[in-house]
Amino acid sequence: MAGTGTGVKKYVVRLSTEERERLETLIGSGKRSAQLITKARILLKADTSDLGEGWTDRKIVAALDTSLNTVGNVRRQLVEEGFEATLVRKYNPSSARPRIFDGAREAKLIALACSPAPEGFARWSLRLLEEKVVELNIVEKASDNTIGRTLKKTRCNPTANGSG
Repeated sequence: MAGTGTGVKKYVVRLSTEERERLETLIGSGKRSAQLITKARILLKADTSDLGEGWTDRKIVAALDTSLNTVGNVRRQLVEEGFEATLVRKYNPSSARPRIFDGAREAKLIALACSPAPEGFARWSLRLLEEKVVELNIVEKASDNTIGRTLKKTRCNPTANGSG
């Protein structure tokens, strides 16, 4: 029951009645991410309070089909960062590359793509646009793939016809 296997635990989970009710409501709603529901289930199983089950990490892993690292990380996060932080996904600003084309640069690219093609060319190609945006110092560097993705959002299709 409560307290089973907690003698060697560095991060012991003890939930209040309100926290348990909130986790049970969260699980019951079914409108949350699988990751969040798994965290809630881990906390409920690991809870060593009088209302908790106080399961060992290995028993939680087997029951929830997760890993020991996940269970340990959820315990640690609860103790170190608090209940609310455990239920919120962390935003990692370095997980996504910063956008090359902000609003002003994107507008310049669109204007360029919608302008007449350079002399000797029937229409703008993505490679030509790639070279021209660097030449005009709109951006330091860009791939034709990035140019294509950026232009895809507009009605201006430089490769559709000669007029741009």
